Amino acid sequence: MSSTLAPVLDQVDSTLDESLERLFELVRIPSISTDPAFADDVAAAADWAVRDLASIGFTASLRTTPGHPMVVAHWQGPVDREAPHVLFYGHYDVQPVDPIELWQRPPFEPAIESHADGSRILLGRGTADDKGQFLTFVEACRAHVAVTGKLPIRVSVFLEGEEESGSPSLSAFLDENHDELACDLALVCDTNMWDKATPAITATLRGLVGEEVTVRCANRDLHSGLYGGPALNPIRVISGILADLHDANGAVTLPGFYEGVQEPPADVRSAWDDIGLTAADFLGPVGLSQPAGEMDRTVLEQLWTRPTAEINGIVGGYAGDGFKTVLPATVTAKVSFRLVAGQDPLAVRDAFRAFVTQRLPKDAHAEFKSHGAGPGLAVSFDSPALRTAQAALTEEWGRRALIIGGGGSIPVVGNFKRQLGMDSVMVGFGLDDDRIHSPNEKYDLNSFHKGIRSWARILAAL
Repeated sequence: MSSTLAPVLDQVDSTLDESLERLFELVRIPSISTDPAFADDVAAAADWAVRDLASIGFTASLRTTPGHPMVVAHWQGPVDREAPHVLFYGHYDVQPVDPIELWQRPPFEPAIESHADGSRILLGRGTADDKGQFLTFVEACRAHVAVTGKLPIRVSVFLEGEEESGSPSLSAFLDENHDELACDLALVCDTNMWDKATPAITATLRGLVGEEVTVRCANRDLHSGLYGGPALNPIRVISGILADLHDANGAVTLPGFYEGVQEPPADVRSAWDDIGLTAADFLGPVGLSQPAGEMDRTVLEQLWTRPTAEINGIVGGYAGDGFKTVLPATVTAKVSFRLVAGQDPLAVRDAFRAFVTQRLPKDAHAEFKSHGAGPGLAVSFDSPALRTAQAALTEEWGRRALIIGGGGSIPVVGNFKRQLGMDSVMVGFGLDDDRIHSPNEKYDLNSFHKGIRSWARILAAL
């Protein structure tokens, strides 16, 4: 540990109560972005963030958008000008609190709750998603400035006020402010640890292709006694086609589907094997036991580095109470493909449409509707910034930080890559049981405290 870092970490420890009070001040502001009734509160939270960043020494400002404001701040104090320039991203808006009757205490009256095992949690909407998370970074900056009068690297901060309502203003804002916001690297703190003792960096995110296909056969619904047998049933047609999407080993059969898919490095795969997660561990809590994906892949590989095809719904014929002997004229199926980095979403969409069309018998016709097509993303597992952050986290937590994948997506990471040309290092300290988006949201006090210490180490290491 450097002679400079040790007193910075001491500063984090000695001022934790002040850090918590700042978090509680922000949590008390009900910045629900999706409900117009809270527009003034969203603006108040943005104002709070501007003032707080300015108190450290950032040049911070509120930026208007057609929706809620963005907060942009730049460190202008002493710094090594040859050091990398990072853009830290977080969001200050929160989810609605409904159903309010399920909350055990008022959602915007934060509190600390102690448990019998000695652990303590922070209660309140936004403590985890994302106010507590982004303040771990801000408080790490505060500690560096308090001790050394500067930051170890060049830092800009970008806080969004519409993340929980679909980020409608984000893309245009990034385009309009490209030169100001494009940095060497983005840092994102909106992810989880592996467990409460094991830190993690999320290196992969899966993209998504959503397709809706309607197959039409007869020109009207038909009586199965009068037409059953000779008449083509579209449910039978689509069922057969969708069944062909996977082979006996669970692999997706679309031609070219796996083009561009990369294998994780041997050391990363070995670390995942060392976790020891079994199919029973993962599937048991939801009443399942046998993985249904590619048989030659582990559960974690299936989740983090392999693409999927899933049938999300089939609608056709009579599905009400009782029984109706009908051959429907149409059937609609909704199918999603989770993609990994290297796959072309539009190529996957086109392959699916061709797959269906080529298998249609005479008298069957298909119409398609797109529900989006976004690519998967990955930071190189050998990225120097990623490996540097991994080492810093390992030092802080005393346990090897895992490089993991995300089964879903974080849209802003894709925006940063496509629009600003930046990779993102995703380091978060949330836990699976933090109940984000649900009543009784919480954030472990240890996550908050050691999260601040972790960012202090990462800033110094970078």
